[in-house]
Amino acid sequence: MDQSEQAAQREADVIWSDGVMHEHLGYRLKRAYMVVHRSAATALKGHDLTPRSFTALALIAANPGVTLTELAELLSSERSNLILIVDDFEARELISRKRDTKDRRRYALAVTIKGQSLLDRASKDSRKQDARIASSLEQAEFEHLLQLLSKIEEA
Repeated sequence: MDQSEQAAQREADVIWSDGVMHEHLGYRLKRAYMVVHRSAATALKGHDLTPRSFTALALIAANPGVTLTELAELLSSERSNLILIVDDFEARELISRKRDTKDRRRYALAVTIKGQSLLDRASKDSRKQDARIASSLEQAEFEHLLQLLSKIEEA
């Protein structure tokens, strides 16, 4: 074994500590988020979606007539950050954008049949990934985790 191989083996043998960080809620949530996000990105890649665009499409489907500003509020995002996603959806005929009947300056967004079909397929693949991640938990533990996360969201 040459020196670079020995160095690589030493690095592989090292178990790094996160120190006291494992005691911090934000740190633990972020690490769990990274696992879930990476898994979701893998599941959605074949649908030409990212976790962010998948969420946007799902929210448009769940809220027909939502405006870009309202969608940004739902996603806790800047409106300008969503314009590219919405433009891409429209170009791919996944959503329609129509003038709001109450305010002609605004556009109402709605998912198309093609968009709903893509959302259904992507949701199925995403749920499979979620199930894979949650497979280490008992059903009751998983439901309890969701309840706890809801409490944190409401805090």
